[in-house]
Amino acid sequence: MQFELSIQPRFNETDGLGHINNTVIPVWFEAAREPVFAIFNPELDLKHWNLIVAGFSVAFSAPTYYGKTVEVVTQISRIGSSSFEVFQRAFQAGVQTAEAKTTLVHYDYGNEKSQPIPADIRSQLEAYLTTSA
Repeated sequence: MQFELSIQPRFNETDGLGHINNTVIPVWFEAAREPVFAIFNPELDLKHWNLIVAGFSVAFSAPTYYGKTVEVVTQISRIGSSSFEVFQRAFQAGVQTAEAKTTLVHYDYGNEKSQPIPADIRSQLEAYLTTSA
């Protein structure tokens, strides 16, 4: 399984070369991670936030352009005891334009430390597990 988000690039996201600026794609990837956030925090309540970003990498494979919808596909590529990796790809007109891996940690902000991923949440994440990352 996978999460999917359609994004219509905005004109102001276009750089001087006519491409969507490379700083925009990570923002789109973050927006597409919202269903993952909701697994941990169904109301997306910032007062009870329990995830922290431990790492992020992005690779661009083709330009993304204004005027054509972008499809972002989100899956889980690894699940550890307290951390997991989100694997995302952006496609435009059927061509992959970028991919990213983000490591998120189940985190207790009050105690400032990681905490194990509960079994029920782990089970939900496993439904989106992929081996293609």
